Order: sequence, then structure tokens, then C-alpha cells
Amino acid sequence: MEKKYKILFVCLGNICRSPAAEGILKKMLQEAKMDQYIEVDSAGTYGGHAGELPDSRMRAHAARREYKLTHRSRQIEYDDFEKFDLILGMDDTNIRNLQQLAPDPDALLKIRRTTDFCQKLPYDHIPDPYYSGSDGFELVLDILEDACNGLIDELKHQI
Repeated sequence: MEKKYKILFVCLGNICRSPAAEGILKKMLQEAKMDQYIEVDSAGTYGGHAGELPDSRMRAHAARREYKLTHRSRQIEYDDFEKFDLILGMDDTNIRNLQQLAPDPDALLKIRRTTDFCQKLPYDHIPDPYYSGSDGFELVLDILEDACNGLIDELKHQI
């Protein structure tokens, strides 16, 4: 593969779900020896947390599973629709916002739901854990691990 396949995870503020998805997928790609072929990033549809590290609770829960979340929050930009091959939203609101931001029909085709790749857990969205307790963060990590495993399985057929 000449150019890296690029994946962007998107949630609202880019401080919980999307940076967790980025960290999980990066680790899984490294373990699968696929990281040299695939680039992963994350962004939010809202820019109010720009430059911040992920939520401390998400970082703590992720660290218990040996995921390092070091991404600095950023808002999605129009260039991202050109730069990335696959843009994965966490819930219906994120998907709608991405569709509204998409600059052309080709960009719309890049947008998918993160849970489209789940293999075991029956979720149609990744719930926002920001206002929940520990169980909410653990659930998000469980769903994201399932989705990232499914995504890797699909990517194995593309690279």
C-alpha cells in the first residue's frame, strides 16, 4: 500500500469517546502489525475543548486497559473530509452534523457509524459518558473495543 488508509473518529467535544476510539484502534493496529498501513485521528463537532487532553475519567478508565490517550482535542475541519478515507461518528447527532459539514457527495460516502463495525454488542450508537459514572465509561470502552475489532477485521481485507 503506497499511501496510508486514514480513519477519523468523531464525537461532540473530542474529549471522551473519539479519543478513546483513537487510542484503542491505535493499540490494536500496533498489535496486529497493521499500524504502518493505517493512520488514526479523532476530532469533535464542537470546538470548545480545543487543545485539551481527554477527560481525566476516560483517561483513567482507558489506562486500566492499557490504552494511552494523549490526543489533544480539536474541532473537525473541512480539510478532514479530503484527508480521511473513513469518518466514524459516535451517535446520530454526530452523524447528522458530519453530513451537514460534508462539502460534497463523495465526502458523505466516507461517513459511517462506529457501531457499524460491532460484532458482539448490540448497540447502534456509542453513548456519551460525560455525565455518567464509572459504568458509563466502562460501557463506552467495551463498545469501542468491539467496534475496533470489527473494523480491523474489515481492514484486513482491504490492505
